[in-house]
Amino acid sequence: MIADWDNTYARLPNQMYAQQVPTPVASPSGLALNKNLAADLGISFDSDWFEYMSGNKLPDGANPISQAYAGHQFGHWNPQLGDGRAILLGEVTGGFGHIDLQLKGAGRTPWSRSGDGRAWYGPILREYLVSEAMHSLGIPTTRALAAAATGEKIFREQGPLPGAVICRTASSHIRVGTFQYFASRNDLQALQSLFDYTVRRHFPEAKTVEDLLQEAVKKHASLVASWMAVGFIHGVMNTDNSHVAGITIDYGPCAFMDYFVPTKVFSSIDRQGRYAYNNQAKMAAWNLAQLATALLPLATERESAIEHYTEIIHGFSDTFEKAYDKAYSQKIGYSASKESSKMIQSLLKMMAEQGADYTLTFRALGEGTVDEHLGDHPDFKQWYENWLNGAKMKELHKVNPAIIPRNHLIEEMISKATTGDMELFYSLSHALNTPFEHPQNPRLGMPPEINEEVTATFCGT
Repeated sequence: MIADWDNTYARLPNQMYAQQVPTPVASPSGLALNKNLAADLGISFDSDWFEYMSGNKLPDGANPISQAYAGHQFGHWNPQLGDGRAILLGEVTGGFGHIDLQLKGAGRTPWSRSGDGRAWYGPILREYLVSEAMHSLGIPTTRALAAAATGEKIFREQGPLPGAVICRTASSHIRVGTFQYFASRNDLQALQSLFDYTVRRHFPEAKTVEDLLQEAVKKHASLVASWMAVGFIHGVMNTDNSHVAGITIDYGPCAFMDYFVPTKVFSSIDRQGRYAYNNQAKMAAWNLAQLATALLPLATERESAIEHYTEIIHGFSDTFEKAYDKAYSQKIGYSASKESSKMIQSLLKMMAEQGADYTLTFRALGEGTVDEHLGDHPDFKQWYENWLNGAKMKELHKVNPAIIPRNHLIEEMISKATTGDMELFYSLSHALNTPFEHPQNPRLGMPPEINEEVTATFCGT
């Protein structure tokens, strides 16, 4: 494996990470290699690429570490989390800047607690497919560079399962919980270093904490609006899973909706619906409030800072509404306006009352077949006539996907992969690279049959 390496994070204060090499595995082999991404990042692989992507070999120039962070998990404070099964190899560098390469499932770290630091095929292949699908949909996200099998069994509640490691890339792995970790310890040296580092890496125009918070509000508002526009539910928006610069990170019990239910929850551990589809904006604002709180120790005038930070966080709602209206107006072929907002809300109301498939209904708008999904609703005819008068239909196929990672297909893919059959994984991977085109296999774009529907997703740790 050849690349230009750096690890700027490892030059920060020592308490921010631990030096940690991956734990070797018994018999690694390749599951998937993202050759296009590798080429974009200037990474060259030989035939033994899976040795590096499993952690058995270290690339020349890599400086592996695991990162410290804390977080609120479902609203409950946990002062010490950290990379329990992830190891940051370092950053590849080039004209694209610095991009993290992280191995997930690469063995125990100082933050593993009682865990084994490993992962199995299920969460690894799910993250690979869904993160790459999100990228193809134009949504900021970590990406999947490779997935490797370990040749070992790991043990979970289901019994022994085939082990795997994913190598994901990211613009960084700085979380809201990273700031919380040092603020909670009153470690001003590390907190200031982290702030300065985050500014350099993500917010180069920011001069103050207020500047960073304002930019973070914009990025998070845009991100959640983008999620909702494609029917995505993150499922576990804890502050340790919230990237400070507003990219999608940590694909655990994530899911895309089939039938439109605004209060939809898939995550098996979200029993109160905290991270339901229609709660995601509220939770993003809550997470940003925790970021603002964590940054307070850097303020010279605390009372004044509280006032300014609060005003910025309160601005999230308006910022989100604008991002939401823009995203959904594009989905119906309108420019954002009061008229488009009314059209959107009426459409979503009909979809919810009809139990319409979220993705296919929006796609059908541009194909002249939306009556197949909503034609039985008493308000549809009038809505459709009004919509036709103002819609610009020629761009709709560019914003409304024909295919998403359907839960039932992902579960089927995982089940087959664990037996050694990777065909469905490769078919889905290929089709999801071009989500605005109809897949060659029509089944990949269709909702589940009643007996196929997936109602719960799991973290996979």
